[in-house]
Amino acid sequence: MQKTIPGCFFQKMYASLTGISMERDHMKDLRRYLVLKYIQYLVLSSSNAISTFLGLLGSLYTIIILQSAKVSSKSTVVLISSLAKADILVSVSIVSEMVVRTFEVSISSTAFTSALLQNLLTANAHVSCLLLSCVAVEAYLITFFPTDSRHLRTVKNARLTSRIIWILVTAECALFQTDVLLKASSTSAPTRSPCVLLFHFSSTAAALLRSLSYFLGILLRIANVYIYYKIFFSMSNRSTLKTK
Repeated sequence: MQKTIPGCFFQKMYASLTGISMERDHMKDLRRYLVLKYIQYLVLSSSNAISTFLGLLGSLYTIIILQSAKVSSKSTVVLISSLAKADILVSVSIVSEMVVRTFEVSISSTAFTSALLQNLLTANAHVSCLLLSCVAVEAYLITFFPTDSRHLRTVKNARLTSRIIWILVTAECALFQTDVLLKASSTSAPTRSPCVLLFHFSSTAAALLRSLSYFLGILLRIANVYIYYKIFFSMSNRSTLKTK
């Protein structure tokens, strides 16, 4: 009997998975993934266990198929790749919470840790919403201004946009985490100490930023609905004219 080398087995298994993904229509899979993400972040008021699990599976599959040579490097693909990688934050948050609960790991600052895990989920939601909105804007430009917007819809601009989004959301969550840290420090500090004054400033800034994020989320939902409404009726009108 021929022995199977473990390394060769995993190489064959990965090759078979890659072969299956290469036979599929990648653009259809990416469109399905975008629909899933739109439902998860822009349709549902809050993510539940089922949508989160399906979103993680979809992101894992998307990361795999984006490694294929058949997927062309376009601006939309760059945004989708960044969207899929954002779910790594969800994975880290879930795994960390499972480790703490399963092995009963003692944490010195429970409030700080729980706030950190929550901020990871917040960062994932905000990054995903902004990236999905960028994809919607790009779809709008492709539909109505395909030639005029070509200089804007470049891979370089997509990567720059993704970086800016990640930097802004990271700064936002850093402020939220700093607010939690200063809350814990201000309880034992004197009333007129610099720590208390800094706490009041960060608390006010964090509250304003939370309100801004809330209203921005509502505006993004409205904008996305309007954009796809315009695209849908534009495509339906074109198909009607072709049939005449």
